Amino acid sequence: MIDILDLNNMLFMIPIAAVVALLFAVYFFRNIWSRDKGTPEMQKISDAIETGAMAYLRRQYKTIGIISIILAIVIAVVGFAVGGDIAKYLNYKVAVAFLIGAGFSILSGYIGMKVSVNANIRTASAARKSFNDAFVCSFRGGAISGIAVSLLSLGGLFAVVVAYNAFIGGDSMTPTLHAVVGYAFGASFAALFAQLGGGIYTKAADVGADLVGKVEAGIPEDDPRNPAVIADLVGDNVGDCAGRGADIFESTAAEIIGSMIIGTAVVALAPSTMSDNWIFLPLVLMAFGLIASLIGISIVRIKDDDGDVIKALNIGYYLTIALVLVFLAITTYMLLHEETDGWYFYFGCGVVGIALGLAIVYLTQYYTGDHRPVKQIAQSSETGPATNVIYGISMGMESTVLPMICIAIAIIATYVLGNAADPNGGGLFDGVSTYGLYGTAVGTIAMLASSAFILAEDTFGPITDNAGGIAEMSDQPEDVRKRTDKLDSAGNTTKALTKGYAMASAALAAFLLFAAFFEIVAEITGQPLVDVFNVNLGDPLIFVGGLIGIVLVAFFASLAIRAVGTAAGEMIEEVRRQFREDPGIMEGTSDPDYAKCVDIATRGALKAMVVPALLPILVPVVFGIIYRFIFPEIAYMAVGALIMVGTGIGIFMANFLNNGGGAWDNAKKYIESGNHGGKKSPAHAAAVVGDTVGDPFKDTAGPSIHVLVKLLSTICLVTAVLFVVI
Repeated sequence: MIDILDLNNMLFMIPIAAVVALLFAVYFFRNIWSRDKGTPEMQKISDAIETGAMAYLRRQYKTIGIISIILAIVIAVVGFAVGGDIAKYLNYKVAVAFLIGAGFSILSGYIGMKVSVNANIRTASAARKSFNDAFVCSFRGGAISGIAVSLLSLGGLFAVVVAYNAFIGGDSMTPTLHAVVGYAFGASFAALFAQLGGGIYTKAADVGADLVGKVEAGIPEDDPRNPAVIADLVGDNVGDCAGRGADIFESTAAEIIGSMIIGTAVVALAPSTMSDNWIFLPLVLMAFGLIASLIGISIVRIKDDDGDVIKALNIGYYLTIALVLVFLAITTYMLLHEETDGWYFYFGCGVVGIALGLAIVYLTQYYTGDHRPVKQIAQSSETGPATNVIYGISMGMESTVLPMICIAIAIIATYVLGNAADPNGGGLFDGVSTYGLYGTAVGTIAMLASSAFILAEDTFGPITDNAGGIAEMSDQPEDVRKRTDKLDSAGNTTKALTKGYAMASAALAAFLLFAAFFEIVAEITGQPLVDVFNVNLGDPLIFVGGLIGIVLVAFFASLAIRAVGTAAGEMIEEVRRQFREDPGIMEGTSDPDYAKCVDIATRGALKAMVVPALLPILVPVVFGIIYRFIFPEIAYMAVGALIMVGTGIGIFMANFLNNGGGAWDNAKKYIESGNHGGKKSPAHAAAVVGDTVGDPFKDTAGPSIHVLVKLLSTICLVTAVLFVVI
């Protein structure tokens, strides 16, 4: 039984952090909901956005729920029908954990959406008073989402672990974690649907609104005459709030579980002397990270209308990071110093993980901000859309180099530092080091410890974007729109940075998760980890698994991007039809049919998300089972190759798509600020085309691949028993 009150394991910090976080969330909630909702015109627009967003979520969650229940039944039935050793790893306990993980992931997205669509109108209204009021409202709205999702992730997982441990019993945590891996699978499964569906929706609406509204009709982005404008504003929420909320939830849940599994491997090395502190450390560190994020969020301030938003946010983030480092030192010392004299090496692993997150964020800012890459793309727009697209693709590919180098350095450093903590003094080249793998796990968790602050910044983006749209559509004075535009500009930056953060965490997490996969294989087969963690890509039969991983990621990206193109094409035709058949829309004497465009985006997203979202579930399982019957001795190795190589190409693709799309977007904004002819110039028209190409890159396929690479590992964690000879 887990003793929550044991001072030695520090698990008491989790309920303490949960209570403190809940108090913060309630305070911010009461503060925001007490604010003015603006004029009737503003409220009408806001109500339309909320109605469209919630209608989409209901239909999407119904689809996810049905598929989740079917999968849970399959998981339970397979173990029951086959019996024997397979039933130890595939059973109703795993199925229930899967449904809980999927349910909490869905709830995370819902909370993010609900907060956003209520904070946007209050932010727009606050902008009529002062810039500072609008900033406080929008950031605190984002903070509610960040706190709630982090609280659900940590508290929900902790509750499931404690409940399952009490139900299953026994002195070892291993059986408990074998059941709880279903929670990670459920979280990843629901997050992929939420991120992919939301991405298809938002970009279908955005492309239609931009190409017909900006380029063909020559009207502003959020002009109320554009029939796609409400769908576009709804899309900001379903993609960047609901989708990212579910994404961050599954990231933290899956990485904590993967780290705990590696912790069980460390304990198994010397069960008579090692305690479960190795298993509980990720939970405790995330609890301290939540407290650090709350403090960082609470000190973010802007003194006046001329204040620098990004600087204010960075101060809060840097304080959060500093506190995480302090708490990291306390946690590693308190939990590990009695069991290894090298506890400080794990502190070093955490420092490396945090440094990687910062490095990726800054590299993302360089490639998507007003720097050389964006300026070169903008300059290339003067010779037309073709050269704009060529330069955008080139910069996207270039942007993968330094992040991949940073990730490689971080993996090596955390592994070497973790291995140095081996009390037996194991050599680096004596085989796979369990202590080294645990070092990578600590680095990953340390990076994710500030996730509540990061998600607050991310949700801040769509809140400010919607506030700007509401201000423009309700014809607010110029000074109000200047304030919302300034917030929107900062929100675009924070959204880009949080995507870089998500990619960095996905890179370390993916390595951690397929290490956890091999640990489960070792436990199932009774072999040492060093023997099973050996994937020989020089073996043609195993190399085939790597090829399957490559084509799986590429095909997934293809389907995601194509889905946006299909839905956007229908949106474009509808907007053109309305302009053509009702001249009064452009004259301002009649209202466009917003609902029709919202319905097109909704149907397009729900119809197109199912097949690509099921691919990473079906492909590795079917491949592994086929190999299990044809090449039983190497089946799990071939599946391991699929995960490893798929992860590698996934990290590359996510970087390329996110940064390339972000660079296209900001090159357009750079021109709109008055460079290269400014708005309505030939260069601007070319940049809009490039931005349109980049939209499904950065907001649909790229963010979804973050989830895909982790889903590959979590599905294989759950089904590992099907790929091995027992």
